[in-house]
Amino acid sequence: MGTGRRYPTANLLFNGKVLVAGGFGINDTILASASLYDTVTGTFSNTGSMNTPTGRQTSTLLIDGKVLIAGGYDGAPLSSAELYDPTTGQFSVTGSMTIPRWRQAEARLLNGDVLIVGGADNGGAVASAETYSRR
Repeated sequence: MGTGRRYPTANLLFNGKVLVAGGFGINDTILASASLYDTVTGTFSNTGSMNTPTGRQTSTLLIDGKVLIAGGYDGAPLSSAELYDPTTGQFSVTGSMTIPRWRQAEARLLNGDVLIVGGADNGGAVASAETYSRR
């Protein structure tokens, strides 16, 4: 992988590779880096880095092949979200969540939106949900 990671996210992409992003590295350093695992060769390669280092974030493969990474992000709960584009290998900032959260759950809905549920903020458990829509 190039670097050890705790709490990264991993998503199988439509091209058969696996995106491994963020998490905590050595000495609890929060990571912005990402790697691709090639399921054919069994090797890792570097890809673009996230704009914001994240740990305890969530990620979801979208129907257009991009990956939504939300929350986590820099030692405290974040409201930011980013998209990974496997055709360019780059991350871009997208709309933020309404509240900062980490350790939330995400699920892609049948209409392509992503449901973001619960998680934690600095005050404890979050009792809310929101949706991410690219429309």
